[in-house]
This record gives sequence, C-alpha cells and structure tokens, in this order.
Amino acid sequence: MKERVEVVEVSPRDGLQSDPTILPTAAKLGLIRRLVGAGLRRIETVSFVNPKRVPQMADADDVMAGIRAAEWWPSDASAIGLVLNDRGLARAIDTGVDEINVVVVCSDTFAERNQGQSTQGLIDAWLSIAEQARNSGLATSVTLAASFGCPFEGEVPPERVAWVAEQVSAGRPDEIALADSIGVAVPTDVTERVELVAAAAPGIRLRGHFHNTRNTGFANAVAAVQSGVRVLDSSLGGIGGCPFAPNATGNIATEDLVNLLHRMGWSTGVDLAELSSIVPWVEGELGHGTPGLLAKAGIFPDVARNRAQGDRGEVDA
Repeated sequence: MKERVEVVEVSPRDGLQSDPTILPTAAKLGLIRRLVGAGLRRIETVSFVNPKRVPQMADADDVMAGIRAAEWWPSDASAIGLVLNDRGLARAIDTGVDEINVVVVCSDTFAERNQGQSTQGLIDAWLSIAEQARNSGLATSVTLAASFGCPFEGEVPPERVAWVAEQVSAGRPDEIALADSIGVAVPTDVTERVELVAAAAPGIRLRGHFHNTRNTGFANAVAAVQSGVRVLDSSLGGIGGCPFAPNATGNIATEDLVNLLHRMGWSTGVDLAELSSIVPWVEGELGHGTPGLLAKAGIFPDVARNRAQGDRGEVDA
C-alpha cells in the first residue's frame, strides 16, 4: 500500500440537503452509525443553516444530540457541522460538533444566490468565525465553492481562486477544500489550481470536493491525489448536490472512490464490502436509486459469484 488518503463522508449533510426525501432523525442516525461501522471517521453530519431554505437540515440539533448519546460513536470519530455565520457557530458549539466547515463561494453571483453575500462578505464572515471556533477547541475547514466554474458567471479564473484562498488563509484554517460545486472541472484544472492554492495558502492542508455532474469527478479525484492532496470528500451512493445551483447533481460516490483508491494501492481505513452494503439500505430509506456503480457491479474479483452465474448461463459474453 502507498500512503493513506483520508475520505471525508458528506452524505448525511451534502448528500441529503437537496434530496426530495426528508429523512427522519432516526434514519439519519442509522446512516451515520453504518458509516462509522464501515470505518469512516470524519463525517459531515449536520448543517446549521436556515431550515426554511434547507428543510432537510432542520433537525441538526437533534442529530447531534443523538450522536453524543450513542454508544456506537467511536472515540476517534469527528462530527463536522457546516456553519455560515456567528449564529450557526453558536449552535455548532452548543451541540458539540468536533469540526466546523465554512463555505466561501469564489464567484460573487453564486455567493449572493447561495448565501446572500458577496465573496468578500463570506470571507469576512469566516474571519469573524475563525478565532471564536479556535477558542472553542474546534478544528476548522473552509470550502472554496465554485472553485472551477460558476453556474451564473461561467469560468472562474484560477487567479480568483488563488486570491480567495489567500484571503481565507488569514484566518488560519486547518484545511482548505477546493470544491467543484457544479462538476465542470477536468484533471488539468485540478492540477493547476491545487498548485496555485498551495502557493497562496502555504502550510494549510488541502482537500478535494468533486461532483460527478459531467462524469469527470473521479478523474479529478485522481488528479488531486497525484498533485499531493491527501483528503477527499465523497458521498455514499453519489447522492447530493447544491440546491442553489441548476442541474448540480451528486458528489462522487464514496464506495466507488474507495474502490478506485484501493485498486491504485492507496489505503483509506474503510471496509469496502461493509460500505457497499449500506447503499441498498439508503436507497430504501430515500425511496429511489443512487448513481454510484460499485454496489451494482460488485467488488472485483468476485470469482465465486461469477462462476455460479456462468453455470446458470447468466454471464453475457
């Protein structure tokens, strides 16, 4: 095995926030319990946002209460809460999250549509949150949304992303995530922007957050790892997407990503068979299928199953 790539599971928050099915709190806790059972240790569990805008996240306080009361929550696991302002931070601290993630959108139009402020306003909000979060003992990350393209402005120049990263780095986050929020990036974009952001925010760990909207998400994940990124976001089954971006379909599927990384020789600490087995359960809870492929195709090699199917004449030549 090569060195480890850390997988941050985002399905309980980013995965569910735009799904038409609003899962009850018990089902969300059931999902989180299964995810940690498969070996995932950093999980974006909740979002402290206006429930009128994102009703799927209205029970964030109850979800965190359930996690804190659960015997199955591992001592080495980290619950991440999305925070957009001081009010959200106060809720996050009260509920006992381990980390906060703050979103700064790189284009002004999308920033206004998504969070009601310009990019500069979001940078200022992060800088206000940063010191309070550190004083409360929370780890912090900032996701640079629309790092590769904006649904309203089109191309986002690499220099703009580097400038946003430089401004954000003044708040000394533990991590900066480059997010392809609408799935327009290709590997050369990833390589270029990882290099620029690393130079603009030296010493800060980088993370990748890719959507598979145009079927380039996994290629982009590989490009990120080959560029030195060692933390990647993904969502079980590939569910999710931004509710405020037109046609923004799901994140890369966690089980597909873990399979890809393992086949390339990287370690993740995730039990792939256990992880894949969760997909049918979550599809049942949501009432619809998911775009991920590994749970449908099976883990290779599964020689015994394929031989049995061949004996019955079920293998298509």
